[in-house]
Amino acid sequence: MADPLKLSILAGHPLVSVQTFDEERAVQLVRQTAAELCTPLVEWSATMGFWSAHPSFGAHEKGVEDAAAALRAVRDWKFESRIYVFRDLGPHCRDPVAHRLLRDLHSRTNLTLILVDSAPLPENIRRLAVPVVIPPPTPAELEQVVRDTFQQVQHKTGRKLTATLTRRDMDVLVQTLRGLTLAEASRVVASAVHSDGALSARDVPLIVEAKRNLLQSAGSLESVAVNVGIDEIAGLGNLKRWLKTRRGGMTQEARAFGLDHPRGILLLGVQGCGKSLCAKAVAADWNMPLLRMDPGVLYQKFIGESENRLREALAQAEAMAPVILWVDEIEKAFASAGSESADGGLSQRMFGTLLTWMQDHRSSIFLVATANNVQSLPPELLRKGRFDEVFFVDLPADDIRKQIFAVHLKKRGRDPAKFGLDELAVAAEGFSGAEIEQAVVAALYAAFAEKVELATRHLMAEVRTTRPLSVLMEEKVSHLRVWARGRCVMAD
Repeated sequence: MADPLKLSILAGHPLVSVQTFDEERAVQLVRQTAAELCTPLVEWSATMGFWSAHPSFGAHEKGVEDAAAALRAVRDWKFESRIYVFRDLGPHCRDPVAHRLLRDLHSRTNLTLILVDSAPLPENIRRLAVPVVIPPPTPAELEQVVRDTFQQVQHKTGRKLTATLTRRDMDVLVQTLRGLTLAEASRVVASAVHSDGALSARDVPLIVEAKRNLLQSAGSLESVAVNVGIDEIAGLGNLKRWLKTRRGGMTQEARAFGLDHPRGILLLGVQGCGKSLCAKAVAADWNMPLLRMDPGVLYQKFIGESENRLREALAQAEAMAPVILWVDEIEKAFASAGSESADGGLSQRMFGTLLTWMQDHRSSIFLVATANNVQSLPPELLRKGRFDEVFFVDLPADDIRKQIFAVHLKKRGRDPAKFGLDELAVAAEGFSGAEIEQAVVAALYAAFAEKVELATRHLMAEVRTTRPLSVLMEEKVSHLRVWARGRCVMAD
């Protein structure tokens, strides 16, 4: 693959824009490119002025911290060819003098100005510069960071530390570190090594949590703490087996085997049956951070802003990959995309942006979308290829309801064997998992008010006085279950 930075310099582009938070990596790549092209490199920042390691750089050229003065100096220097790196020049471009000088330099052919900024350049300068995207650290670079950091921690502490990572463990660790800069990856690994004086597979969950905390996101994406395991969810046997088969699909080993990474699943079903819980369980089982997209904050009042918010959210998810991206109640975000609406076509445009991304993205992102009202979903979303599979999460059967009662009793410090679970499971026919949990909570309150220990009678009383959703919304629930039969893969 051709190096876009080198090509931009060879093509004679006078202004090149590099927007990145990993400034040191970007500058290092520029230095390597300048060395390969045998071209003198001069660097500038507002705190250091000009400096260069090249022999042709004279002492009289040092300093010049003012941005406009620095650009004027570049314009006036007479050199055959040079590459200049300007760090964080963007804020200075609002100065009309600096702006004019950049426009003057735009016509020069004997130099290249590479503007490395963490934020977008002003619009009037952005149109003059050729954008270049610095590729993220490669797996080989991240693996070297892991090894170097381990050695540095060992040297710094003066202790003999142990490293028991297998080849597979290292691949998983490197995959987990993707989305971080090299400096961030080094700090995360150092923290894990300091925590137990070793580097092993047991450190992967610590690194996942550290990455989640480091990349606390804002706007339309929310970093969600994963506090549930796949084994804590009763039932859903088919879904669990499907997820287990694809657990290693995000690794480099899978790529070498010829597999594309798994793209995602759509979970349809009755409210309260564990669809949202599954997103958390997948993240826990696969040792991956979980990001939740809030469709409610995507829509903005200004024209074009909503589409930009969606694109920014998807770009942020790609930067943090590998991740689980959870879109809860996806039908509410794009409910009018498949019909005539009064929003001026905004839903259709938003939906089109999402579909294009789902089809084309190659990042290690596993999309988990949940929906309660299938009739609101545009048909394009349901066709094969958008998701790897569409599962239907139905109301739990008798044996699953028994397991759910046991899970929630055990979670609250009670021994399930002391309760009549068979009797309770039969009485709770038509209950969802969430409704069973609330029955257990209500029974605990009743027992607490009586100053007695929780008993089967308390649970039975709550079950008998509760009208589940399958009764209150019988027509809608029945229609949904009939629709799903033969169209979706049953989660259980």
